[in-house]
Amino acid sequence: MQIPGALFVLAWLPALALAATTPRVRLGCEVLAEGGFRELQGKRVGLIANQTSVDAGGVPTWQRLRRAPGVQLVALFAPEHGLAGDIPAGKEFTNATHAPTGLPVYSLYGPGPTRKPTPAMLRGLDVLVYDLQDTGLRAYTYISTLGLAMEACGAAGVEFVVLDRPNPLGGVRVEGPGVAPAFRSFVGQWNIPVVYGLTPGELARMINGEGWINPRCRLTVVPLRGWKRTMTWPDTGLPWVPTSPNVRSFAAALGMPATGLVGELGGLNIGLGGDYPFRCYTAPWLDAQKMASHLNGLRLPGVHFHPLTYQPTRGAFRGRTVHGVRLEFTDPARAPLLALNLYALEAARKLAGRDLLAEAERAGKSFGMFDKVLGSDQPRKALRAGQSAAQVVAAWKAEETAFRQRRQAYLLYP
Repeated sequence: MQIPGALFVLAWLPALALAATTPRVRLGCEVLAEGGFRELQGKRVGLIANQTSVDAGGVPTWQRLRRAPGVQLVALFAPEHGLAGDIPAGKEFTNATHAPTGLPVYSLYGPGPTRKPTPAMLRGLDVLVYDLQDTGLRAYTYISTLGLAMEACGAAGVEFVVLDRPNPLGGVRVEGPGVAPAFRSFVGQWNIPVVYGLTPGELARMINGEGWINPRCRLTVVPLRGWKRTMTWPDTGLPWVPTSPNVRSFAAALGMPATGLVGELGGLNIGLGGDYPFRCYTAPWLDAQKMASHLNGLRLPGVHFHPLTYQPTRGAFRGRTVHGVRLEFTDPARAPLLALNLYALEAARKLAGRDLLAEAERAGKSFGMFDKVLGSDQPRKALRAGQSAAQVVAAWKAEETAFRQRRQAYLLYP
């Protein structure tokens, strides 16, 4: 299979309308180049990359490395969704060849399954470089790839370099429980909150420092310049490159933690197949006005709920008229995200008499992915036992506070 190099740049072309005067964050790949690629001089390099691995002008990192004097790029590695970011979620893919360069492209989401570099993939490398734009959500698998690749490099004696990128959700927000050992998976590889408020470089430091991998690796982080913890994506001045087929905008990335859990459960459409992916709670049996009034009545900070009626083009309600709400994040830095899933489920039960958890149980639906995304089955069991959404959310606070304290040693930015 040949992967055309043009696919690397298609996603960012519409985003290059940034004003030249807009102050912006300097990405790790740009800082690396500005420093003369000194971290990679004289080394044989592998690169974990996809369509997001570009600078603010859309130049791919693989292209920068190919042109860098004294740097020998010898292999590419692709995470879930592939090198071009166009493979659907959960679909495995095989190794390939990169058409523009002839370099091997090793699949880190391949059959077997292959979820980390094998010794054969790493043979002959001096350093493996990671340059992927994450979404700030634990279940998004790029950070699983990050740590597992670090572990493979530790075992192989290969240095690991992270070219840092912003956390789109900001570096302050921490939401949700950690991962219980029995629920560890590729969508919950590390014992961190569901929304964890770290950049990839900071998380790599924590994975290494806390000994979550064995053996640890020799780690270098090329940091961002100009990024502050209070920034969400619009504050960075950077164009958004779709991180995967369904996350084509920052709005979708912001909505994913707020609706993804409901999407895993089923029973409500969350906007896939419409104009507001990951920003809706709708169903044929909901009353849009009552749903909006109820959720707005909770007076949650930074989010407003608008009545919505439409016909989705995909999913369980494809072609049917659904009613509910659209989420507008009026203050992206302050709005709760993960908790909104639970408030939506509660609203469906109170307003329409539809207990979606109970319905899923009666239908024999597996809660495997729902529980894995949350990190345990305790929140689901608490809801089924009659606890309110507010009570379940409050129960996460101790874990969130403990994580904020634990992560302090690994922070790179004010």
